[in-house]
Amino acid sequence: RSYAPFEADMRAGTAAVYHHEMPGGQVTNLREQARSLGLEARWPEVAAAYAQVNLLFGDIVKVTPTSKVVGDMALFMVSNDLTPAQVADPQRAIDFPDSVVSLFKGELGYPAHGFPEALQRKVLKGAPALTQRAGALLPAVDLAAEQQRLAASLGRECTEQELASHLMYPKVFKDFAAHSARFGDVSILPTSAFFYGLKEGEEVCIELERGKTLIVQLLGRADTDDGHVKLFFELNGQARVIKVAKAGAAAASAQPKAEEDNPHHVGAPMPGMVSTVLVAPGQRVQQGDTLLTIEAMKMEVAIKAERDGVIQQVLVASGKRIANKDLLAVFV
Repeated sequence: RSYAPFEADMRAGTAAVYHHEMPGGQVTNLREQARSLGLEARWPEVAAAYAQVNLLFGDIVKVTPTSKVVGDMALFMVSNDLTPAQVADPQRAIDFPDSVVSLFKGELGYPAHGFPEALQRKVLKGAPALTQRAGALLPAVDLAAEQQRLAASLGRECTEQELASHLMYPKVFKDFAAHSARFGDVSILPTSAFFYGLKEGEEVCIELERGKTLIVQLLGRADTDDGHVKLFFELNGQARVIKVAKAGAAAASAQPKAEEDNPHHVGAPMPGMVSTVLVAPGQRVQQGDTLLTIEAMKMEVAIKAERDGVIQQVLVASGKRIANKDLLAVFV
């Protein structure tokens, strides 16, 4: 019951799998991605788009990680109301998700029959595809030196497991390390408390280490006028008060929307969080230069300049949450 919200809510087999050909393990993952992007109510469209993307990509074998790439593109199409014909149209500029670019570049390998050539040219936008196994191009790593650098960034000694995680998934591990530094080891929290919080009067026991247990009871809560909540606890019988931001208390995004027909406007192709901003007002850019990147639930999209020009205004910063079609930057 603790994990029920993460299930696909399917109570029986479905013949729809013969249409979308979605691997079983991906159904729950993709539905969670769709939920995070505000597309949960459009799940039938996402499943249909999954089948369309599969055919666009040449009916590839869909296993991890290729199945995720198909799912990323399906979400991208539904978020932007794109049809397969519009995706394949060489005259329509599209900033494809990074995972799609990686796939067509050959970084995940090549299907026996290759990729559709016209779509590959459009996705790569002139960038060369790999001509050999991607792993053969990886530079050698000095493990001892890299372990020292990682330890310096963490401010402590790092384990071999942490080093391996950092080398294989640098961005994910960096986020995990930052979360651990801020909140500690949350794995010791009871599952119900981690996912759903405590109810008033509820008490849990948290074993910090052998022989050291923390008894936590939520006594009550009080709303404040600044969008926060005061929570009153007892920790091993001692009263404690903390103040936390109320979920959803932030005002609706006041970010202006990009005008669809305005060539000076750069809009967000999907909701998410701005990961990096690579341009500043007054900066001259060329067609194809990356302006910024957006991240949303394991999917990252690089927003590139569609023409040469000068940036007049940048309306977002790294870490800012944005909605679909929010205005990100303005050209002169």
